[in-house]
Amino acid sequence: MNLRTAEEGKEYIIRAIETDDEELDAFLFSLGCYSGETITVVRRRKSGLVVAIKDARYNIDNQLAEAIMI
Repeated sequence: MNLRTAEEGKEYIIRAIETDDEELDAFLFSLGCYSGETITVVRRRKSGLVVAIKDARYNIDNQLAEAIMI
Protein backbone atom coordinates (compact mmCIF):
# COMPACT_ATOMS: atom_id res chain seq x y z
CA MET A 1 0.00 0.00 0.00
CA ASN A 2 1.34 3.45 -0.83
CA LEU A 3 0.90 6.69 1.06
CA ARG A 4 -1.63 8.05 -1.42
CA THR A 5 -4.17 5.47 -0.25
CA ALA A 6 -3.58 6.15 3.46
CA GLU A 7 -6.30 7.40 5.79
CA GLU A 8 -6.13 10.94 7.07
CA GLY A 9 -5.05 11.25 10.71
CA LYS A 10 -3.73 7.69 11.04
CA GLU A 11 -0.06 7.00 11.81
CA TYR A 12 1.81 4.58 9.53
CA ILE A 13 5.30 3.10 9.42
CA ILE A 14 7.23 3.59 6.18
CA ARG A 15 8.12 0.17 4.76
CA ALA A 16 10.08 1.29 1.69
CA ILE A 17 10.72 4.08 -0.78
CA GLU A 18 10.16 2.81 -4.33
CA THR A 19 11.91 5.13 -6.75
CA ASP A 20 14.70 4.78 -9.29
CA ASP A 21 15.65 8.44 -8.89
CA GLU A 22 18.61 8.69 -6.50
CA GLU A 23 18.14 12.45 -6.09
CA LEU A 24 14.52 11.97 -5.02
CA ASP A 25 15.56 9.21 -2.63
CA ALA A 26 18.20 11.49 -1.07
CA PHE A 27 15.66 14.33 -0.79
CA LEU A 28 13.17 12.12 1.06
CA PHE A 29 15.93 10.88 3.36
CA SER A 30 16.84 14.49 4.20
CA LEU A 31 13.22 15.06 5.28
CA GLY A 32 13.42 12.04 7.59
CA CYS A 33 11.35 9.88 5.27
CA TYR A 34 12.96 6.41 5.27
CA SER A 35 12.15 2.81 6.21
CA GLY A 36 11.06 2.35 9.80
CA GLU A 37 10.07 6.00 10.35
CA THR A 38 6.48 6.95 11.21
CA ILE A 39 4.43 9.18 8.92
CA THR A 40 0.94 10.66 9.27
CA VAL A 41 -1.32 12.09 6.56
CA VAL A 42 -2.51 15.35 8.08
CA ARG A 43 -4.61 16.58 5.18
CA ARG A 44 -5.53 15.58 1.64
CA ARG A 45 -5.41 18.07 -1.19
CA LYS A 46 -6.22 17.74 -4.85
CA SER A 47 -2.56 18.08 -5.85
CA GLY A 48 -1.10 16.02 -3.00
CA LEU A 49 -0.90 15.47 0.73
CA VAL A 50 0.21 17.29 3.84
CA VAL A 51 2.20 14.82 5.93
CA ALA A 52 3.83 14.91 9.35
CA ILE A 53 7.28 13.37 9.77
CA LYS A 54 9.28 13.87 12.99
CA ASP A 55 7.33 16.89 14.30
CA ALA A 56 7.48 18.67 10.92
CA ARG A 57 4.84 19.03 8.21
CA TYR A 58 5.49 18.79 4.49
CA ASN A 59 3.34 19.18 1.40
CA ILE A 60 4.10 16.38 -1.07
CA ASP A 61 2.59 15.76 -4.49
CA ASN A 62 0.69 12.63 -5.49
CA GLN A 63 3.58 11.16 -7.49
CA LEU A 64 5.87 11.37 -4.46
CA ALA A 65 3.15 9.89 -2.23
CA GLU A 66 2.90 6.88 -4.54
CA ALA A 67 6.63 6.18 -4.08
CA ILE A 68 6.29 5.93 -0.28
CA MET A 69 5.19 2.43 0.69
CA ILE A 70 3.51 1.96 4.06
